[in-house]
Amino acid sequence: MSQIIDGNSPSYAGATGVKRLLYEVIDHLWPWSQKGWRQHKAIQAAGLALAVAATTAWGLAASGHLGSSAVIGWWLGWSVYETIIRLQCKPYVKEGPWWRNYYRPAGRMDMICYVMFKNLLVGAVFFIALRHLGLLQMVD
Repeated sequence: MSQIIDGNSPSYAGATGVKRLLYEVIDHLWPWSQKGWRQHKAIQAAGLALAVAATTAWGLAASGHLGSSAVIGWWLGWSVYETIIRLQCKPYVKEGPWWRNYYRPAGRMDMICYVMFKNLLVGAVFFIALRHLGLLQMVD
């Protein structure tokens, strides 16, 4: 079962099975909460613009028009933004093994480590997939 520490946990903390996995994927990829989305419209708009810019950078890299260092720079910028947003909208991290439902409030360093490691893994998967598909030419 799930254990909630200090009331900071996702709304899906009690879900199980495939539903929980779907919620986890969405939670990792979408940094905003419904409440945070309504409260911080200007910050959210800037974030969406940054997300579009980062996605465009990935697309340009896939077509061979942008170097990997530029993509890494955009990805780092997105990671800084995501850390700030997650501290406001989803201020929790998992405690213990990933397959358990134990959550605790996140400090700044907790969130920085979570976002940077998650985005490192996502970026590595993108780079490997683009390279494997022959879509990424190293321009640098």
